[in-house]
Amino acid sequence: MSHAVPRPLRSSPGVRIGVSVALATGLYGISFGALSVAAGLTFWQTVALSALMFTGGSQFAFVGVVSGGGAGASALGAATLVGLRNAVYGMNMNALVRPRGWRRLLAAHVTIDESNATASSQTDPLEERRGFWAAGLGVWVLWNSFTVLGALLGNALGDPGRWGLDGAAVAAFLGLLWPRLSGREPVAVAAVCALVTALAIPVLPAGVPIVVAAVVAALMGRSRRDGGRDRVASGGGTEAAA
Repeated sequence: MSHAVPRPLRSSPGVRIGVSVALATGLYGISFGALSVAAGLTFWQTVALSALMFTGGSQFAFVGVVSGGGAGASALGAATLVGLRNAVYGMNMNALVRPRGWRRLLAAHVTIDESNATASSQTDPLEERRGFWAAGLGVWVLWNSFTVLGALLGNALGDPGRWGLDGAAVAAFLGLLWPRLSGREPVAVAAVCALVTALAIPVLPAGVPIVVAAVVAALMGRSRRDGGRDRVASGGGTEAAA
């Protein structure tokens, strides 16, 4: 039996996409560093928050509460709520990546939107793992590096949107999503989730609408699987009767 020869890393689609996503997302770390210092956190607090919490939505939620005069407990609660989606990602990535030993801890730490999306965009198991690690580790290195730069520059950067940094991560996600919309069902799920997110944004805290959309997508996927099982069972029963 012949086995497919793995692609070298330099031509790996998972690595290529992972590095691209890491570059786009890492640049946005500048804005977090600047906003965190402007909110009153020290340089070292900003660096530690970025390295240890390491989930952009939660970090911005934390800083947003602090800058608004909220207590530390409230800021931590908001960050935890926004970061709950990573637990869902973790279950999915554990099945795809199958880390062992100390790599399980490292994989848990770099399980974020970007590593999940990059791995899920691949169809080959090896490329799923490569994409996960390329995006996860790449984002960690660049996000923290640019967080340091943003914290050092502070308010000198001004509005991050002026430099286009606020749209870099969004553009990267759209690039990952677009090739997946190859049928009516993926388009329908994407449309429903987009509508749910748009309706939830005005009434829910920042970061929570995406969690709600993820739950809706999961429920739609489960409904589809259950429907498929019912059809298979019904077909089997009909054949048996015949």
